[in-house]
Amino acid sequence: MAYTTGDTILDDEYNAFVNSSSSPYGYNHFAGTGSTVYGLGETSIATVSAGGTINASSWNSLFTGLDNIANHTNTSITASSVSAGDAIAVRAALISDLASLASAVAAGSTSATALTTSSSLQTMTTASEGWDNTATHQQTITWASADRMRHFFNAGGKVRIVTSTTQATTNPKDQAFIDLGTALGNFDIGAHASTRSGSGETQSTDGRANGFHDLSTGYTSLYKLTSDNANYTSNHIELFAKLNAAVGSATILTIKMVATDAAADDQYTEGNPDGPSGGDGDIKDTPRMVTNIYAITPNTTQGLTTSPTHASVGNEGGADGTVT
Repeated sequence: MAYTTGDTILDDEYNAFVNSSSSPYGYNHFAGTGSTVYGLGETSIATVSAGGTINASSWNSLFTGLDNIANHTNTSITASSVSAGDAIAVRAALISDLASLASAVAAGSTSATALTTSSSLQTMTTASEGWDNTATHQQTITWASADRMRHFFNAGGKVRIVTSTTQATTNPKDQAFIDLGTALGNFDIGAHASTRSGSGETQSTDGRANGFHDLSTGYTSLYKLTSDNANYTSNHIELFAKLNAAVGSATILTIKMVATDAAADDQYTEGNPDGPSGGDGDIKDTPRMVTNIYAITPNTTQGLTTSPTHASVGNEGGADGTVT
């Protein structure tokens, strides 16, 4: 793009503003279908024919599109409408506007606030109390196409995981897992990173630098939180995620929660007949674990014309739990 103040705008230069798939990226690449970290699923803007006149209506389609993406991503730009006969040379900031918006989308629209948090899409509960060693929940969230999945995360969408138990406090082991779920809080998977809203307990593995674009077809550990409760400092919960294909082809995100009870529990005598010799103790006195998943979906209240919602949820075979 050689566009500078005072230049005559040629059709191929205008078309580059609209359609360039290399830096500086055109509107259609970062706002339309795009690829990898670019694309929001908005309707593409038409280019002009070779030698054709670039009308005010064409410019206004571009400027309106830029304004809409700026509103959604909360990015400051200078684009504005024009009328027939206006000199377009005054739009010298157009290239920097395009670059700013492309950068915001590539980062996952991290300043977007037009987001809707769903009610729980699915609840998975460990089948019974007293599970031995580990309890595993594996849940899936699916999009209608790989592009729609990318657009969801590129526009600022997130998948939220919340872990808890069905128990009120009944014994120290229950309390250890209750505290772990509270300390984890809302765990949100975004485009390029994940976040934890809670605090406390002991961080053992921190994979929060990973988001949707960093995942592969094998499980990535996103976070491991270990109990700091007395006598339960080996018990923990860990969250994992994977895709069913490489980004750009993937349509399914799978979440795995693994709760681990590694404590011997010989030190407690609370009247529970599940001790190592059939006597008192808390061994295997584990609570029913609960995993909920939510979608935080980009909506159309601040510029987008299409909301890239998910299509369905499910559970992956072998999960140690029941779905409600």
